[in-house]
Amino acid sequence: MKIHDVAVVGLGAMGAATLYQLAKRGVDVVGIDRFAPPHDQGSSHGDTRITRQAVGEGAAYVPLVANSHRIWREIEAELGVSLFEQCGVLIMTSSESPATSHHGMPNFTKNTIRLAQEYGIEHEVLGAPEIRSRFPQFAPVLDSAIGYFEPGGGYVRPEPCIDAQLTLAKRHGAETITGKVVTELRPDGQNCVISFADGEVAAKKVIVCAGMWSAELLGNPFNQLLRVCRQKLFWFKLAEPSIFPERSPTFILSHGPTDKDLCYGFPPIPGEGSMKVADEQFTVAIDPADLSREIAPEEVEEMFRTQVAGKIDGVTPELVKASVCTYTVTPDFGFIIDRHPAMENVTVVSACSGHGFKHSAAIGEAMAEQHVEGQSRVDLRPFSLKRFGY
Repeated sequence: MKIHDVAVVGLGAMGAATLYQLAKRGVDVVGIDRFAPPHDQGSSHGDTRITRQAVGEGAAYVPLVANSHRIWREIEAELGVSLFEQCGVLIMTSSESPATSHHGMPNFTKNTIRLAQEYGIEHEVLGAPEIRSRFPQFAPVLDSAIGYFEPGGGYVRPEPCIDAQLTLAKRHGAETITGKVVTELRPDGQNCVISFADGEVAAKKVIVCAGMWSAELLGNPFNQLLRVCRQKLFWFKLAEPSIFPERSPTFILSHGPTDKDLCYGFPPIPGEGSMKVADEQFTVAIDPADLSREIAPEEVEEMFRTQVAGKIDGVTPELVKASVCTYTVTPDFGFIIDRHPAMENVTVVSACSGHGFKHSAAIGEAMAEQHVEGQSRVDLRPFSLKRFGY
């Protein structure tokens, strides 16, 4: 059996980036996925993903997103594709009660402002009159609303990002195996054997980026730490004539005291006549095998009633399309990027707790630097298992 230098299990956001960056550095690497990426069966789909430089989840993420923006632009120049739309991002708190935490970070809007100031990230702090004047779709915000506008933010396109990195990985010699479910990782001397139902491959090192399938594959302690939460994405038809400015930002809107009182969304895509908006839920965990990918009519009605009506103008309750994805969530909503405590040559790059795509290109680069140079330029210690006692 051929023994590869590295095997990457899972070719979504993190896996595709890691495969590309390793292959770019001349590493003999094979990537494995149970489907044929880019696909809509995991977390890395849905047309758009928010990206922002001042990352309210914490300072440890700021260098990652900056590096990701650089990498997206490098790939765009090399392949002539469009990956990163710098339309700006608007983060708002519009609530009569103190807003709860977002992704584990209290006072999310104010923390975003603080980080932007600390890192010298270009931004504006907006009051309600300025929000309403510049972005009339948010006219319903309260008079006490506060907004953070970052012109360097916007959105990335997940499916093209993954496709572009896999294309480049193959150009640099990476092998890919798709349509194969990894059933076991088995240490074999200095190597690791990756088993399928009908065969196996081996590698000196394995990097697991398996998303919602990580806990089952990796066992303890990951089956104790990781929860899979079903998330819903909605595209609602715009009212006519549209009140959205020609250049609208992506947004995050906190409008109440609980973590359910928050939605996020994207500017209308030209020619589509709809706006993508979603919320997040971390209360109900599911087994990946039981994931329902259908959106029920009552879920559409609830979404519009609780997250859109009276909060975002210019949008109708008519659904254009909907989709389901998953978040794989840690207890503190942070990432896990660390070696498996029971398998020395297995590194785990998951979970991303619902805010990972914007960082994925840089995490792939960091994994490649760690393998080739012995350490990454970005400090990955905040994502260690040690914070959970392992």
